[in-house]
Amino acid sequence: MTRPVTPQLTADVIIEMPLLDDKPIILIERKYEPFGWAIPGGFVEVGETIATAAHREALEETSLDVELDVLLGIYSNPKRDFRGHTVSAVFIGNASGKPIAADDAKDIAVFDPFNVDVDLVFDHRQILEDYCKYRRDGIITLPE
Repeated sequence: MTRPVTPQLTADVIIEMPLLDDKPIILIERKYEPFGWAIPGGFVEVGETIATAAHREALEETSLDVELDVLLGIYSNPKRDFRGHTVSAVFIGNASGKPIAADDAKDIAVFDPFNVDVDLVFDHRQILEDYCKYRRDGIITLPE
């Protein structure tokens, strides 16, 4: 029997900085196409859990040791990444320290999640809108 063709699995982490006023989040500017700003994350490697991948990707791109708190949702729109169909498990986590851009990150910055004024890649604008709703109302929105 042949294996089914399935989407690639990714893990992203909205990293909150709880020790800073108003609990801002970290976004990275991507070094590679598609260019723009993004929630830290990347592909799950064979042999690792999604949570392990989320932790690893966050550390690789931000130099922060992130503690995962909540699974915000699974985002699976086939058009979310023009390079191919991906499915992303998006976590909310927290960290302290100084974020430093590394690996696939060209730059890194702290943002007020309710006022992100940069171009975001993939479906990350929608993910941040869902995150803000969760943070404001405690409601997790099921992605379409």
